[in-house]
Amino acid sequence: MSTNVDMKLEVVVIPVSDVDRAKEFYGRLGWRLDQTPPGIVQFTPPGSSCSVQFGPNLTSAAPGSAEEYLIVSDVEAARNALVAAGVEVSEVFHIGPDGPVSGLDPQRRSYFSRASFNDPDRNNWLVQEITTRLPGRIEAAATSFGSARDLASALRRAAAAHGEHEKRIGEADANWPDWYAEYMVSEQTGAELPR
Repeated sequence: MSTNVDMKLEVVVIPVSDVDRAKEFYGRLGWRLDQTPPGIVQFTPPGSSCSVQFGPNLTSAAPGSAEEYLIVSDVEAARNALVAAGVEVSEVFHIGPDGPVSGLDPQRRSYFSRASFNDPDRNNWLVQEITTRLPGRIEAAATSFGSARDLASALRRAAAAHGEHEKRIGEADANWPDWYAEYMVSEQTGAELPR
């Protein structure tokens, strides 16, 4: 297959036993209910370009067998929003050398801090905090932000890092917009962060 053909993941099908109950649950999360053909229910999480679908005859998988990931720029804020929507969510935990440990990753490293929840059928959703991508995951030309909230969070991280940069150089950096842009793109693509 040619590598120059764009392919984008559009939909993941999740198995549910009660379509109406699942529809109420995902609607309560604040996910967008999309227009679909009859017999298909589709929801899209805020800022996501991939949706979830369910319906009476979409999959032969057992309800509750799905394992999905949601990525967020702030796992504590995401957990609080889920709790406010009436969802039972695990405490925030991070991955230590010997497995899961309670609380945020002490260095707040990307990919380490998580929380999880289940839908009514026990399909599991892992919420993972990612602010800096591993190299090769996102192309610099495709860098984007899924929401104003994600952009604001990236700007705050860039501002904090830029403050450290100005301390190192011993003066105000008049070229801060370019520095911020380089920092934010590097963070998303996994490239070396500017100093």
